[in-house]
Amino acid sequence: MDTLSRLLDLARPQASLDLRCLLTGAFDVDHAPMEPGIAPFHLVLAGSCVIEMADGAQVRLQTGDFMLFPRGAAHRVRDVELSAVSAPLVMSHDGLLPVKRNDGRGIDKAAEREGLGGKSVSGEEADADVLTGAHTDAAHGGPEHVTADAADLDLLCGRFAYTPGSSALLLNALPDPFHVSLGGVRTLAPLQTVIGLMRDEAGQRRPGALAIVTALSQALFGMALRVHGEQADSTPGMLSLLADPRLSASVQGMLSAPQRAWTIAELGELAAMSRATYARRFNERAGMTVMDFLTQIRMTIACDLLRRTQRSAAEIGEAVGYQSEAAFGKAFQQSVGVTPGRYRRHPQQSALDVSS
Repeated sequence: MDTLSRLLDLARPQASLDLRCLLTGAFDVDHAPMEPGIAPFHLVLAGSCVIEMADGAQVRLQTGDFMLFPRGAAHRVRDVELSAVSAPLVMSHDGLLPVKRNDGRGIDKAAEREGLGGKSVSGEEADADVLTGAHTDAAHGGPEHVTADAADLDLLCGRFAYTPGSSALLLNALPDPFHVSLGGVRTLAPLQTVIGLMRDEAGQRRPGALAIVTALSQALFGMALRVHGEQADSTPGMLSLLADPRLSASVQGMLSAPQRAWTIAELGELAAMSRATYARRFNERAGMTVMDFLTQIRMTIACDLLRRTQRSAAEIGEAVGYQSEAAFGKAFQQSVGVTPGRYRRHPQQSALDVSS
C-alpha cells in the first residue's frame, strides 16, 4: 500500500452528503462550526461563489473547486457580488438529496418579517417559513424554484467524519480551509472526470445514485490531497512531504516498521541522501524534525490499534517501538493529550472533552 493510501486508511474519513444548493442572484448561506471529528466540504458542480471565513477572509470558488474545512470552521457561502440583501432560502428534496434553493429576487429579510404573505410575522416565524418552504409569496405565486441549469451556483455540500488521533497526522497537516482548484490544468483531468460523474449522478437520480456520489466524494478527497501536494506552492506538511518521491520512501519505511529503532542516517539511506541533507530536506518539506514526525507516525498507528483491536497497551506500545508500557503511555499522553486507556474508551473526544 502506498503512503497516502496508508494514511487515508488510518484516518478512515467517512463521507456523507448533506444537501445540494441551487442558488441564483443574491444569496448568503451560513454554516455553523462543526464538532470535533467532522470536516464539512463543498464541491462546486457549476457556477461560482465566495466562501467567507469568520475572520472575514474570502476565497472565490468556481466550477470544479473543492473546499474542505478540516477543523469544522464556521463560514458563509455568498454570491460573488457579496450582496448586502439576499433572497430567502427554501428547502425541498429532489429524490436524492435535500435541496436548498432561493428565488433570486434579493428580498430584504427585514421586509420579509414585516409582511410575509401580507401579514406581519416575527423573525422566528419568517425564518421557519423560509427554511421549511411553508410560506408562499402571494405576489409571485410561490417560490420560483431554481433548476440546476438556471442556477448561478450548483453546490454539493457534505462532510467527512473522522476519529481524532488516528486521523491527526493527515488532517491536522492540512491548511484550513483546504482548497483545490481545477483551474483548467490538464494534469487535473481525473478530478474533472470524477466531478463530472458526480454531477451526472446527482442530476439523473437513478437507482444507487446517492451511494455512487458518496463513494465518489471519498475518491475526490484522496485525489484532491494528491494534487495539492504536487502543487509548486504547497505549504510545508504531510502532502508536500509525500510529493517528494525520495522523502516519501522514508515515510513509507516508518509506516511499514514503526517498531524499528530508526536513526536519521537509516531513514536517509531509504531516501538516498546523506544524513545532513535528508534531515534538512525533511524539515523543509514537513515543517518538523524527522524524529518528531516519526513520533507522530507511531502515535497515529497506536490510536488506530487502540480503536480497532483489543490488544493491551503494552503490546501496542511494543508494536510502535516502545520497550515498556510506561514509556509508551508517557509518549502517548504527551502527543495525544490523554492516556491510551482513556483514548480507547473515548476515541471521538479530545483531551479537553474526556471526562474522568
